[in-house]
Amino acid sequence: MMPANAKRLQRPDSMDLFNIPLFHRLTERMNWLGAREKVIAQNMANADTPQYQPKDVVPLDFGDHLKKLAAVEPERTDPKHMVGTVPPADPVDSKKQRKTYETAPAGNSVVIEEQMMKLSQTQADYSQIVNLYKKHMDMLKTAIGRGA
Repeated sequence: MMPANAKRLQRPDSMDLFNIPLFHRLTERMNWLGAREKVIAQNMANADTPQYQPKDVVPLDFGDHLKKLAAVEPERTDPKHMVGTVPPADPVDSKKQRKTYETAPAGNSVVIEEQMMKLSQTQADYSQIVNLYKKHMDMLKTAIGRGA
């Protein structure tokens, strides 16, 4: 027979980090960057294929995530404080992709230099996300007493 407080003494199952929004977003971004790297590699591999048009992955839009959240009005603790305002929408449409500036006579428009720049940026972004993930894991470990 189990003591009355046995259930309380049992260790909980491991915590699912995917339930923490920050880790969910970081994982989502890492997956997106991995998919983008694969597409860029395919573009580079097809650099000499006639009529091949370079592809890219649809960008993750942080604004979409923000739109899902309710607006937060700052609390005025003094009547002399300014009232918060919602910033105006960005007039630049950042979702439009520019056309490639070079097309080969065979109709191929893959520019290796452009793909290399995208690949370099993707790798730097991935490294940054991995570092953020590690730092937040270290903070969680410190918070539960298993610091690094």
